[in-house]
Amino acid sequence: MGAKIKKGDLVEVISGPSQERGGYKGKQGHVIDVLAESDRVVVEGVNYVTKHVRQGQSSRGTKEGGIETHEAPIHVSNVAVVDPETGKPTRVGFRVEEVERDGKKKTVRVRYAKKSGKDL
Repeated sequence: MGAKIKKGDLVEVISGPSQERGGYKGKQGHVIDVLAESDRVVVEGVNYVTKHVRQGQSSRGTKEGGIETHEAPIHVSNVAVVDPETGKPTRVGFRVEEVERDGKKKTVRVRYAKKSGKDL
């Protein structure tokens, strides 16, 4: 079975608090990483967390550490792929197409964006 959301896809957060209330709903960003074993994705610019890093020394003797902010993973059910034509979140489907490579025909499953509606 193919993956509905892949690394590099443009997705939109479809659940959670709105941006006016400090959340990320409605925000769009590209998928940085897919964690398939926990059904989570890391989206750029979404779900920022602060991480306190212990101070240590690198090989050159410079001190490293402090407070860092980076993106944390969110569940895959809270994001939807953005339709490239309309710019709205949409569902993803698969269709079987025949592709010709090196003179041989091969049937492959291809992802496509379904018609985006108002309910998503």
